[in-house]
Amino acid sequence: MKNTALVTGADKGIGLQVARQLAECGYTVILGARDLITGQHAAASVAGDAAEIIPLRLDLTKPETFADAFDFIQSRFGQLDVLVNNAGIALDWDYQADNVPIELIRQTFEVNFFGMVQLTQTLLPLIRLSRAGRIVNQSSRLGSLTLHSTRGSDMDALKPFAYDTSKAAINSFTVHLAYALRDTPIKVNSAHPGVVKTDLNAVVLRDENSAPMLDTVTAAKTAVQLATLPSNGPTGGFFHFGDRLPW
Repeated sequence: MKNTALVTGADKGIGLQVARQLAECGYTVILGARDLITGQHAAASVAGDAAEIIPLRLDLTKPETFADAFDFIQSRFGQLDVLVNNAGIALDWDYQADNVPIELIRQTFEVNFFGMVQLTQTLLPLIRLSRAGRIVNQSSRLGSLTLHSTRGSDMDALKPFAYDTSKAAINSFTVHLAYALRDTPIKVNSAHPGVVKTDLNAVVLRDENSAPMLDTVTAAKTAVQLATLPSNGPTGGFFHFGDRLPW
């Protein structure tokens, strides 16, 4: 029986490429999408060559879809081997900490942090049944307090407060969850995909002086590496292409 992976926010961008690459590695992939029809189209675009991609409605602002996901995975597969928490939003590129509307902070955290934590906790009993469970939290260098507080770093011009702090919170969850699961085979890590050509980075792409953008195929590789770690691989870390990043 194939290992099973769930990728959230997988109907486009990095998430779709993570789903594609895990399928190429032999996983049965559950493609989580906020809109089921969009998810069905995305799954059809990567299906074939013996890849098994199953679309599933999963909205991080609607916890009832978490329970539906649990029931579906339990009844169909009995366990979950990989969870890639990829879904996320960025709403405040044009603001900083002194003027970002509080509602934008709440909306960002609802998806990027609260929904992600609740979904992980909901599915954790199924991941515990795996012989080698893997949880990958898609983060960003923008969540690194060390890099943000280093004078002259390339982060000085990138200070969207809501997005950055939600990613810092994700990193904290990674550390705490890895500790809670330290006596199990489950590994929990944060991934930085790179600065990527996606809709989420549309504002950054307007800056002609911004760093070169990665394509989504390349950007998916860190999450896939962490999702397929061997038994002696790391846990509780923050990585980009195998390099450990500062918190």
